[in-house]
Amino acid sequence: MRIDITREAYRLFYAQTTRWHDNDIYGHVNNVVYYSYFDTAINRYLIEECGLDISACNTVGFVVASECEYLSPIAYPNNIEIAFRVNKLGNKSVEYGLAIFLEGGNRAAAVGSVTHVFVKKEEGRSVIIPQKIRSGLELAL
Repeated sequence: MRIDITREAYRLFYAQTTRWHDNDIYGHVNNVVYYSYFDTAINRYLIEECGLDISACNTVGFVVASECEYLSPIAYPNNIEIAFRVNKLGNKSVEYGLAIFLEGGNRAAAVGSVTHVFVKKEEGRSVIIPQKIRSGLELAL
């Protein structure tokens, strides 16, 4: 994983609040919740910047790889920012770069990546990324 832990390495930030049920028994956000934060940022970007209509689309992104490195704990209650960018854009796949920052912080609490392969929903086979989505993804490179 390419580890970029400062804000300058990312293009876009989404504000989020941690929730009571995000904490685990150890008093910090459970590791699996970070993936939920990542997924929220990715899909928000696809909907808002790439024009993805999740109810009517016949081409969707399937997660084929993901990773997260935890650098420092976060907990409820905290305001956080989910950092987003596109690391790599291929013909049929995209790798997103993501990070979690405490609001206003400069050092990431976690960094990660998620790779989507675009597929036809009905057939489950990979396809070229639709031009409208590709154009939106190019803005985040």
